[in-house]
Amino acid sequence: MSELSKNVTNSTSLKSPEQHQRAHAVAAALEVIAGFVASGGPSISLAVEFENLSDYADKIQEALKTK
Repeated sequence: MSELSKNVTNSTSLKSPEQHQRAHAVAAALEVIAGFVASGGPSISLAVEFENLSDYADKIQEALKTK
């Protein structure tokens, strides 16, 4: 687990499995954003990426659901 993920998951008291799962989904989304920003593309907007953070986390959680 990266330092970013550890910091996100340790930054709040996770009282339920749902909170635990959400914290990990947000951490994963932040890792994706960090990788995208690190790529140095010309059209990167950190503000836009942070606006999309919750949507990214939602999609990660949805992708992890067992079908």
